[in-house]
Amino acid sequence: MRHSSKNRKLGRVRKVRNGLMKSLAYSLVMKEKIKTTDAKARELRPDIEKMITMAKKNTVASRRLLVARVGSEAGEKLATKLSERFATRAGGYTRITKLPRRAGDASLMAVIELV
Repeated sequence: MRHSSKNRKLGRVRKVRNGLMKSLAYSLVMKEKIKTTDAKARELRPDIEKMITMAKKNTVASRRLLVARVGSEAGEKLATKLSERFATRAGGYTRITKLPRRAGDASLMAVIELV
């Protein structure tokens, strides 16, 4: 039974899945719009929302946590540019738009972008 199993496994072991999420978060912060599968986009959304909320606090501790989670370059961008951009917004920083299925394996595709 899968009671209280909220996260998707995405067909990967934990270490690889965590690396994938870190890579997707980095790409989303740097490019502000990425195309990925629908399941990966839905799994990424809560992490990014929490990171942006953390960046809005603008403390030393929050900056260090951001750098640990997405890397120094993306952490700095979150703490400076994106925190100012979303300063008055109370959540809902991302948008997921569905796309047609991928040709090779017919998986659901989506674009996740910062609003």
